[in-house]
Amino acid sequence: MLRAEIREEDPLQSTTEHTSINVIFFDTLAKDFSQSVKQGDIVLLANFTISKSPTFLRDKLHPCQLEMDNKDACVYVCPSAIPGPSSSEAKYVYVPLNKLKSKTLVNVYGVVTFFKQPFPSKGSDYCTTLKITDQSDVKVICTIFCKKLEDHPLIFRVGDIIRLHRFKAEAFRDSITLINTFGWSTVTFNGIIDSPIVPRTSSKSFFYGEADKRRVQELRQWAANQSLCSDLNTSLSSVQPHMYFDFTCQLLAKAVMHSGCILLKVWDGTRCQLPLLQVAVPPDELEGECTLAKDKMNLTANVLVYDNHLEVARDLKPGAFLRFYNLRALLQKVPGQLPDQPEHLGFHLHGGTVYGRGLRSLPAETPDLLSLKSVLEKHVDLDEHEEVNDGTLLEIWYTPPESIGAEENAGPAYTVQTCEHNTQRITLAQVKRSTPPLSCHVRARVKKYLPQQLYQCLKLFCSKCKTMKDVPDDSAVANIFLESARDNQPCDEQWAATSSANSREPGRTISMHVSKDMVGKSSHMQLIFIEGMTLDEISVLSRDHKNLVPVRSENSKMTRMDLTAPFLFSGKKRYYGCKQCSRNTFENPVFTGVETWDEQAVAAVLGVQMMQYRFLIQFELDDVTDTIEALLWEDAERFFHISAVDASGCQDLQDRIQTIMDTIQPPESSLEERPWMDFCLSVYTVKDNDRNKVCYQITNTEIVKQ
Repeated sequence: MLRAEIREEDPLQSTTEHTSINVIFFDTLAKDFSQSVKQGDIVLLANFTISKSPTFLRDKLHPCQLEMDNKDACVYVCPSAIPGPSSSEAKYVYVPLNKLKSKTLVNVYGVVTFFKQPFPSKGSDYCTTLKITDQSDVKVICTIFCKKLEDHPLIFRVGDIIRLHRFKAEAFRDSITLINTFGWSTVTFNGIIDSPIVPRTSSKSFFYGEADKRRVQELRQWAANQSLCSDLNTSLSSVQPHMYFDFTCQLLAKAVMHSGCILLKVWDGTRCQLPLLQVAVPPDELEGECTLAKDKMNLTANVLVYDNHLEVARDLKPGAFLRFYNLRALLQKVPGQLPDQPEHLGFHLHGGTVYGRGLRSLPAETPDLLSLKSVLEKHVDLDEHEEVNDGTLLEIWYTPPESIGAEENAGPAYTVQTCEHNTQRITLAQVKRSTPPLSCHVRARVKKYLPQQLYQCLKLFCSKCKTMKDVPDDSAVANIFLESARDNQPCDEQWAATSSANSREPGRTISMHVSKDMVGKSSHMQLIFIEGMTLDEISVLSRDHKNLVPVRSENSKMTRMDLTAPFLFSGKKRYYGCKQCSRNTFENPVFTGVETWDEQAVAAVLGVQMMQYRFLIQFELDDVTDTIEALLWEDAERFFHISAVDASGCQDLQDRIQTIMDTIQPPESSLEERPWMDFCLSVYTVKDNDRNKVCYQITNTEIVKQ
């Protein structure tokens, strides 16, 4: 299969928004097109089918694509009239960043001023984000999507020079961005003046010549004059508490602490001025060399890696050279530490990619490593074969995994517990080891929650059969009303006073039925049965009437609508019934003896088992020691201080819940930037395919009122 992007011959004369479209080729035609057609050629396609483009939201091209689906498809090619380059030097034209125009395919050079290591996108690709500039002093954001990590650009530091081929310029929020397209490629160069100009790329076939070298040298000199290559790298000897810094080092050993944390023992040959936190790991669980001698000399930094960085950390081999980006240094107390003893410096690479946070391995031949290697060579005589026994293990500070980072969560929490349990707070690692049933207190951050679309967290629950389902979509409900209203004939009931009128649509009659016992009463005291209306019409009418019951006619007798639709409209609220537990029909309803018509009274008259509105949210909680998935359900209204049924009909309350969730997990935030929360957790078991499954539920917990 081959995917190509074609553009209208003169996009500037186009009157449409989209001037480029994807084309999908298969089999021999794909091979012939790839070998015969060059960029700039004019093509004519015949017998291709039009289908929806699955990449429309990502590549911003035409929402449809052209697809070859039969042998009759063919392509006519008219070679470009532009004469080919006399030499490879003139093969590509590079556009200055201040000359980029939307919806054009360009080649550019730039100096990297910001970048993020590749991270998983919402689809199947990895995504790299970077920002570049050139002598025009314009900064442009570039986004690269690619399935293979090894095909992403090899950017090691701010100040690197990057060459981008076949990137599409797009207008976004009053600025131009670049995104990779079919046939894209990148090459990066070290941005340090006088360092060798060595291209870095995963491509097996690429070209760079004297013109490229001149461009790199020009950009290096310009970047140096603009101070764009400022080195953010910090040695271990210069690290201070609470710093965020880049750190170039060598990996000595590694160990898996638990499913959400990996320990990397690294050094750069310099000695930290503060005592370093040491994490003891049994020798048989440590991959790599013993580091006790370096530990004693305060040369080993123990870096704890979390979340999305674990994939890279798992693949690292001892002896590799690494660079951490946005690493955090923290002072930490260790268990049993006396008040007059100094705190120890620990290092954490938390989840997320904010400020470019990440890590990567560096090739051993990288020029950046020359100074590091020379420092490490001074320590080659260190005895790394010192015998490991109980005595040597006791000489270092031991911090068990479940207490790592405990000092960070000592501040105020965003929630309070309202239970009467007088239990000590425990870690999530301890919770996982506990035996249910159990009620316990924990302090954690929200790593993520589901559903992300909060309107989906509103559910319908039947207290009788314990069924829980989603609130029906408006489009499905509207279709039920439409089918019921089509060719409707008003029903005739002895107990009802009926008023009918023809609608503007042919064949549709709208009827309103009121019990004869209620005639003459205020409309707010009446129970009104509506027949023949659409969903939009009854929604408008319900603004001024409290109790509207949609019905339909069957053999001139009144019957309920399908219970997929609401059985009652009351102002902005809609009430639903359980299909399984409600009576099939209602006959000769009794309306006397009811003083107040609320949803409960209406459900009783109609024989409906009313479903209750409930919030249902799944949180993934993290306290550094471990992660668990916990449901917020039975006590969700207490948690938010909001009634689910009120939220179902009030946009302001829905917005308030969204604000709370944005505070718990601010958009684009890292885990460490989110507030600590105190929870009361219930640990219990449920049957799942004849096996006991341990579940966790948040109970007796409330958001702190601001």
